[in-house]
Amino acid sequence: MSKKILVAFATSYGSTREVAEAVAATLRDRGLDADLQPARDVRTLDDYDAVALGAPLAMHRWHKDAHRFLSRHRKSLAGLPVAVFALGPVHDPHDEKEWDDSRAQFDRELAKAAWLEPAAVELFGGRFDPALLRFPVNKLAGSEPASDIRDWEAIRGWAAGLFEATPQPVEPGGGPAAGAP
Repeated sequence: MSKKILVAFATSYGSTREVAEAVAATLRDRGLDADLQPARDVRTLDDYDAVALGAPLAMHRWHKDAHRFLSRHRKSLAGLPVAVFALGPVHDPHDEKEWDDSRAQFDRELAKAAWLEPAAVELFGGRFDPALLRFPVNKLAGSEPASDIRDWEAIRGWAAGLFEATPQPVEPGGGPAAGAP
């Protein structure tokens, strides 16, 4: 039987959902049973063996739905492997200051859940599309151009290293057991 993983996400404009979809697809490719759900819609973790939670950093904060998810499921999460990710920088993938600032923001946000001991933590580049922003955020964004610095290879590589797939039964001699997928 395969491990069942929940990939929960919070998003404002859809970018983090797309990353969470890539994480879930990568886990499935590795033989894991991965469900994808918005963090705000998750009611129970009873059926899961592990959780991956992702949300964007915006205005120096991790999305409120990610914090609410951690608070609501604190007891259940204490007994599960948990991986967390955030989407941070959105402009220059080589701007070390922007990455350092985003990492510091993410560290501060995770410190709010000091009880959480994630098995993996990662910060990815994000997407910025001023055409999607609503008032008043659109007025604060200025005249920055649209950008997308999500590194899909890095995202899939990170996801591929999460959690262990259940080993398949092996016949003596090294081949898969009869009936093994």
